[in-house]
Amino acid sequence: MSAGHGEFAGLHRNGVPAYRDADGGTAAREWRAAVEGRQPYPRVHIDRSITLDMSDGTRLRATVVRPANVLGTPVKTPFPAVLNVNPYNRAVLDAIDHGLHAPVIGNAVRTASNAMTADSGALGGVSRIGRTFGTGLWDVFGINRNLVRSGYVQVIVDVRGTGSSHGKWEILSPREQQDSIEVIDWISKRSWCDGNVGMTGWSYSAINSLQAASHRPPALKAVFAVEGSEDVVRDVYITGGMPSAFIPLWLALVNGLKWLPNPATGVADLLRGDAYRWLRDRVKSPASEMPSLMWGFLTARDDRIFDDPYFTERNPIIENIECPTFTIGGWHDLFGRSATRVYQKLQMAPGRKQMLVADGYHLDPGCDHGAPHRPPRLDVLERAWFDKWLKGIDNSVEDYGPVTMEQQGGMWSCGTAFPRSEVTPRRLFLTEDSSGTAAHTRHDGGLSAEPAHRRRALHVRPDLRGFRSRDLAQVTAGAAIVLGDDFSVDARYQEHGALSFTSEAVDEPTQLSGEMNLRLNVATTAHEGIWAVTVNDVAPDGTSRVLTNGALTSSNRALDPSRSTYTPDGVLLDAVHYLSRERRLPVPANEPVRIDIDLVPTDAVLAPGHRLRVDVYAASLPRYLTIVPDLIKARGRRQQLVLDPNKPSYLTFQTDGALGADPVPVVSALRPL
Repeated sequence: MSAGHGEFAGLHRNGVPAYRDADGGTAAREWRAAVEGRQPYPRVHIDRSITLDMSDGTRLRATVVRPANVLGTPVKTPFPAVLNVNPYNRAVLDAIDHGLHAPVIGNAVRTASNAMTADSGALGGVSRIGRTFGTGLWDVFGINRNLVRSGYVQVIVDVRGTGSSHGKWEILSPREQQDSIEVIDWISKRSWCDGNVGMTGWSYSAINSLQAASHRPPALKAVFAVEGSEDVVRDVYITGGMPSAFIPLWLALVNGLKWLPNPATGVADLLRGDAYRWLRDRVKSPASEMPSLMWGFLTARDDRIFDDPYFTERNPIIENIECPTFTIGGWHDLFGRSATRVYQKLQMAPGRKQMLVADGYHLDPGCDHGAPHRPPRLDVLERAWFDKWLKGIDNSVEDYGPVTMEQQGGMWSCGTAFPRSEVTPRRLFLTEDSSGTAAHTRHDGGLSAEPAHRRRALHVRPDLRGFRSRDLAQVTAGAAIVLGDDFSVDARYQEHGALSFTSEAVDEPTQLSGEMNLRLNVATTAHEGIWAVTVNDVAPDGTSRVLTNGALTSSNRALDPSRSTYTPDGVLLDAVHYLSRERRLPVPANEPVRIDIDLVPTDAVLAPGHRLRVDVYAASLPRYLTIVPDLIKARGRRQQLVLDPNKPSYLTFQTDGALGADPVPVVSALRPL
C-alpha cells in the first residue's frame, strides 16, 4: 500500500485532497489474481437436501457446497465454512447460479455486463444494475463456486418460514437469530468444517449476519455484510414516523417466494412427508406480517407502526460484535443511515473493521468496482477477507481502507475516519432572499451565513412529483434509475413542488462529510404536518443532484438526546427521534413549532461554481407514506415554513470550506420541542 493511514497521496484532478487509492494497489492485484487464477479444486459438489433440526423442533432446509475432485466427489479435507441465511428461497439462488455458470448463457451474461459503461442518460440505470453481474455481487448473494473451489465449504439456509424451511416467518426475530447461532454450531461440528465459520450476504442476509455476530458464537470468526442495517425503523420501516412503500412490496415478494417449493428436492420431500409439514406451515401463515401492517397503517393500533420493542429486539447490537467485520453500503441505499453507523459503532480497531460506501442504491452495489482507482470487485474483497480471518493468510487486507468512500461529485478514496478529519461544523440559514437559480420552484430562497431579516410564511402543499424523483429510486431499491436522469441525477422536475433555498457558488472544491441536521420552524392549518427534505448539489447548468434526504411528521419531533449526536459544544448534528406512541407531541393548528430533520449521513464535494441547495416539500410520495389517522388529522392542511429571525431555520453540516457560519450552540436543542 503506497501511503500510510491518513496520509495524503497528492491531489485529485479537481483539487480535493486525496487519501490512498481505493484500488488497493499491489495487494489487491494479488487478491484478484487469487480469485481469477487456477483453483486447488476443479469442481464443486452441491447437496440441496440438508435438513437441520432446531431446538424448538422446526426443520430448516439447507444447501451445502463443498470442494470436489475432477469426478465431482467431495474432498474429505475439513475447510472453513461460509454461511448465508437467506429468505429469498434457495430455488431462486439455484436459478441464478445455473444462469451465471451455464457454459453459453453465463459467458454471455458476463460479457454483456462488462460492456455496460453508461452512468447517466437513457441507459445509465440499466447499465449500473447490469454491471453487478460482472463485479461479484451475485457471488456474494448466492452460490460462490469460485470461493468453494479455492478451499471453502458454503452453506446456504432458507430462513424459517421461507423457501423450503418449515415454521413461520418471523422477520429477523429473536427465534430466527437463535436459528443462526444453532446453525453455526452445527456447521462447526461437521467433519467437513475445520471449526472456523464466516457469514456473508446482501440485504436481509447481511442484517442476519450482523445479528448473529452480536451474539458472539465462538465459531463465527468473520462477517462480510453487503448493505445491512442497524436500525430498520429509521432506515426504511417508519422513517420520520412515516411507513415506506418499500415494505409492503418487499413483504409481498418474500411471502410469494415462500410458496415456491424447491424442485431439486420436491419428490424426496413428498415421500418423506416434509412437503405436507411445509404446506401446513404455509397455510397457517400465508402472508406473514401483511395483515398486521395493513391494520396498523389504517388504524395506528398496531405497535409496529411505531418504534416498539418489536424492532428493538430485531436490531443487531453492533457494539457487541467482536469478530472482524467488513460492511458495504450506499449513500442512497434503503439502509443509507446504517452504511456509516455500523462502522462507527463497531468497538474494534480499524482494519478488523472495514467500511466501503458507494454513490449508489440497494440494487447496484459493486457496479463500478474493479476499474483503476476504484475498489476491487466484491467477490475479490470477500475472498481476501475470509482468507485473512478464516484461514490466517497474511494478505494485508487489514491494511485496506479502513474507510473507503465514493465521494459524491468526486472520486473514490481510502482514509481512516468518517466524517473526514478535515471537516468542521458550519451553519447556513434559510432566507427569503432570491438566489436567482430556482425560478422553477414554489419559492426561490437563499442559504446564507445570516438569518432571515424579517418574518415571512411560505406556503407549500403536497403533490405527486415524488413519483419522478430520486426518492422513488431509493424506495424501489434503485430499480427506478432505469427510467432516466430525473430519477437519479437531476431533481428539477420534483423541485417544482419545493420551497428551495440555494447558497452562493463556491470558489474552490468544498467537501461535505458526515451527519447533517435541518432545523425548520413550521406551522400547519391542521393538527399534523408532513415534511420531506433534500440537500442538493446544484451545477452551473442548473442540474440539481440530491446528496441526502430526510423526513419527519411534526408530531414525532421529540428528540432522544441519549441517541442524538452533538458537537462538544452542544450543536446538534444528527437528530434521533423517539418515534414511539407515547412520545408523540400535539401539533397545534396555525402555531409554529420547531422540528429537527435528520438527514442521511453522506460524503460529497462541491466543485467550483457549484452551490448547495435545501429543498423542502410537504410530502414525497411514495417514499414516505402517511398512516390514515395522521392523514385524517392533516386533512385539507396548508403547511407553512415560517422564516423568523427570532426562530431561524437552518442547516447544520460539516465542511472543510468557508461555506456558512460557525454554529452557535443552542441549548434548547437538547430538549424535545
